[in-house]
Amino acid sequence: MAIIAARDYREGRVVGEPLSQGKVHAPEQQSPDAFAWVGLLDPTSEEMSACAKRFGLHPLAVEDALHAHQLPKLEIYGDQLFVVARTAKMEAGHISYGETALFVGRNHIVTVRHGSDQGHSALREKLETRPALLAHGVDYVLHALLDMIADNYFPVVDAAGEIVQRLEQSALDSALTRAEMRELFNLRRDLLLLQRMLIPMEEVCAKLASLDLPNIDPEVRPYFRDVLDHVRRVSSLAALHREMLNSVMETSALIVAQRQGEITRKLAAWAAILAVPTAIAGIYGMNFENMPELRMEYAYFAVLGTIAFICLMLFVRFRKLGWL
Repeated sequence: MAIIAARDYREGRVVGEPLSQGKVHAPEQQSPDAFAWVGLLDPTSEEMSACAKRFGLHPLAVEDALHAHQLPKLEIYGDQLFVVARTAKMEAGHISYGETALFVGRNHIVTVRHGSDQGHSALREKLETRPALLAHGVDYVLHALLDMIADNYFPVVDAAGEIVQRLEQSALDSALTRAEMRELFNLRRDLLLLQRMLIPMEEVCAKLASLDLPNIDPEVRPYFRDVLDHVRRVSSLAALHREMLNSVMETSALIVAQRQGEITRKLAAWAAILAVPTAIAGIYGMNFENMPELRMEYAYFAVLGTIAFICLMLFVRFRKLGWL
């Protein structure tokens, strides 16, 4: 079986290796202050069936745990809770997701991970060094797991914030390149997906913090409210970063439009200047027989001087206007 860790606990202390050594008893045979904590990673259907038989897991919950890509949710099956949470990680500028399903019974908690490298070993070792907390039972372990998942959202939104700041500075310094625009749209889409995932995650934490649920002691509900607060903070940060990305897009578009306007003004100014010799040359290029200026001794130099004077005046005028 794909067991990462499996232990029996009594009064917050380790008393065995349940599944690996076959020491797990049926929940109804265990003492009230004892429970089993089993961690599975990408189990097969046969492995899940064996675990379901041992702990009396509901078939519908087992089916959901086997098939990843579920949205966060909380369901009640008799005296057991089934919770699905999504994990998130920033990889190469892209947010990748995993899934953790949790079966919470009176004397057991079973975690099933898919596509997530956020192991629970460090958390398990931390709790085992604090028996007083672990002695609260499966509800406190559930809180600790959800709290760890929620806390791991913060590095994701922090990394997204750094990318947003970099793109914002790039947009102010110069127009965004094609690669940066692609990065901006990809990050904007990832943050939208993160927000969509956080909405049901908030609902799960809110239910755990307020409703009378099986295996959840009222004394532990304030801990779930703390997790709910973390999830809401992450959601607000994700929304803020999306708004900043929209501002970056608008700023970049304004800068590009401004630069295009500057180029258009320069072209218009030079076109006006060059129109002067073109117009005068066109006039004298007409084949009229009676053009007195053509017979004047200094007519050629006078025309050149006139063209130069008008062009110079136009150049000075456009320069003062900032067009050149």
